[in-house]
Amino acid sequence: TQDVVIDAYRIESADTRLQALMSASYIAGYRIGMLMAGAGALMLASYFGSEMGEYDYLAWRQSYLIMAALMLIGVATTLLSPEPEVNKKIHDDRKRDYLGLMLTFALSISGFIGCFYLTGDWAVQARLQMLSWVHNGPLAAVGVELVRLVLATLVAVIIARVLILMGWVQKSIVHRSYVEPVQDFFKRYGLSMALLLLLLIGLYRISDIVLGVVANIFYQDMGFTKPEIATVVKTFGLFMTIVGGFLGGILALRFGVMRILFLGAVLSALTNLLFMLLAQMGNDIVMLYIVISADNLSGGLASAAFIAFLSSLTNISFTAVQYAIFSSLMTLLPKILGGYSGTMVESIGYEQFFLLTAFMGVPVLLLVFLAARRFRIDD
Repeated sequence: TQDVVIDAYRIESADTRLQALMSASYIAGYRIGMLMAGAGALMLASYFGSEMGEYDYLAWRQSYLIMAALMLIGVATTLLSPEPEVNKKIHDDRKRDYLGLMLTFALSISGFIGCFYLTGDWAVQARLQMLSWVHNGPLAAVGVELVRLVLATLVAVIIARVLILMGWVQKSIVHRSYVEPVQDFFKRYGLSMALLLLLLIGLYRISDIVLGVVANIFYQDMGFTKPEIATVVKTFGLFMTIVGGFLGGILALRFGVMRILFLGAVLSALTNLLFMLLAQMGNDIVMLYIVISADNLSGGLASAAFIAFLSSLTNISFTAVQYAIFSSLMTLLPKILGGYSGTMVESIGYEQFFLLTAFMGVPVLLLVFLAARRFRIDD
């Protein structure tokens, strides 16, 4: 929710031409937060007594209490930030309508969660029964959980419809909040173009995310220590990401977003090959600096162009909802595949895995090329 609202605020605070630089600034702030929660957490935990191979509960509790306190900076900034000019003043009656919508949403989600809770015991028995049929544990678990997901979704929908019939919320408000943003996207771009754009959104970051799931484990398997990982990967890598973000923003402003989007896809795939060299060389701190420099620089550049691209797709009337859909779709398939990254590494080894992630970026190049021929951001 926080990410979605920040993105909507960023998009509505500047026109399309400046979105690449706005996204670069966004990346810089986001990465500083990751530095505090990444390298900062490791250093704090180490300072309070947690060591490699020896978990210390008190050390990590103190570390996260400090990070929770740092969130007050974001709270203060939010309270001081002005509303974008694009938003008109919401009258009291509209506020009451949206209060009803929020209450309907909360009760629907409660029903969704409650359904999962109440079907917990049934799920255990169902998995055992399905296992006797398919003789595959993971497949049986996926099948049962899919049924629970469908049931929970139906419960949430039924609760929402009942509350609409009871007059807790107007049907027009629900339609405008959840249906119109989707209809608007397909209406503006047409079915074929919309599907092409959605496919590009869903696959653009696949090579980075699938590799990133096992990155920290890989560094440790190569023999790098926590302080080395914190210094090189988190701190130095943060600096290179910020540089790449602003570089991508400037280049996108000069050469256009789609060209830099293509360049970012090429670099992201190529830099994955550098991880193969690091896997061959092992514990080489110089090579680690080279890999992190190239990977984070290209990642920052690609992210700046990609965020500007996503921002340009939104309609200012549905900024938050449409960008929420895009950002969710952006990581959906990559994170599903990323869940199997460890299994792939155990099956084929690090070198072949990194080569595979590089090849995952090849279809993305074709999608960017096709989208660039049919899509004009300025239009």
